Amino acid sequence: QVQLVESGGGLVQAGSSLRLSCAASGRTFSSYTMGWFRQAPGKEREFVAAISWGGGTTYYADSVKGRFTISRDSAKNTVILQMNSLKPEDTAVYYCAAEQAARTTAALTTTPAGYHYWGQGTQVTVSS
Repeated sequence: QVQLVESGGGLVQAGSSLRLSCAASGRTFSSYTMGWFRQAPGKEREFVAAISWGGGTTYYADSVKGRFTISRDSAKNTVILQMNSLKPEDTAVYYCAAEQAARTTAALTTTPAGYHYWGQGTQVTVSS
């Protein structure tokens, strides 16, 4: 079992930065692939970024490449999403997700169906 708690959301102006954190419980955190997804009102949940269990491989949605960076600190059981140059279209609830690396494929890493564990979400609002 893994429990995930997101933090760091808020209201910012376009062009600003935010740093989202996801704190994970469980002693086997380092064996999990971690992802960030977001969901805007009236839209489906969409992939944002993911990082492999060892941190050596990262994945990004085209819409955030060059602006967002995902990282993990296994010693602190934490995954970070650094978001720079925020745009109004980045407004959404951001969710942290986890799945055992042994059950993950590259294709599943970028889809909500590829994750079993989810946090409650944190709101990010970017004003123009």
